[in-house]
Amino acid sequence: MIRIAIANQKGGVGKTTTAINVSTALAATGWKTLMIDLDPQGNASTGIGISASEREASSYDVLVDRTPVMDCVMPTSIPGLDLLPATVDLSGAEVELVNVDDRAHRLQKALGADLGYDVCLIDCPPSLGLLTLNALTAADTLLVPLQCEFFALEGLSQLLQTVDRVQQRFNPDLGIIGIALTMFDRRNRLTDQVSEDVRSCLGQLVFETTIPRNVRLSEAPSHGVPALIYDHACAGSRAYMALARELITRLPEKRKAA
Repeated sequence: MIRIAIANQKGGVGKTTTAINVSTALAATGWKTLMIDLDPQGNASTGIGISASEREASSYDVLVDRTPVMDCVMPTSIPGLDLLPATVDLSGAEVELVNVDDRAHRLQKALGADLGYDVCLIDCPPSLGLLTLNALTAADTLLVPLQCEFFALEGLSQLLQTVDRVQQRFNPDLGIIGIALTMFDRRNRLTDQVSEDVRSCLGQLVFETTIPRNVRLSEAPSHGVPALIYDHACAGSRAYMALARELITRLPEKRKAA
């Protein structure tokens, strides 16, 4: 199983939207997919159609109580896509785990067995705390959604420094599979400038596909479905399908691994 963390410590950059729609696109193209919601807000769970009242067990139970992942996983309405949901209890996990010896490795150990999935996408909270650290320690690679705005490069620099520290102390095999430019607006000169700056700095690491600002992407979560289901023909859905295809070309050929 290929484990992909979707992280950026800055909020509002499209992490959850990316997690939901890339997971849906991968499932639609035949990849048996697990999405893990590691954000206490639980937006990925809600956005995929799992209400708070339906979440009997969650990623909190996996991290804190060491409940087996498959005891907490829920099916979604998307064929081939399952969810490990989040609950508000997760907000206390960082405090509860602070004095635990293996606090950074809880998720890594939970995902160590062969769970029967081809790929796992982990939606991280907008911070570089213990939850995100668990995701980065467990992940094979990192996908970074990056909003096309003035402070984007500064925030990216912080994240890359964190990745470097994680590689040194916890997960030497962690890589970055790509940077996805989100909320792209061609009418805005600043958007083009940020895109050019990021590409000049990071080159091939930046995905060719850009995710546009799109009303349908914003509307879909309120209906509890991915944008790819809500309106498969909208510009945002087409972009996420293209991003998923590009992502697949960067993934290892071997899907199933312990």
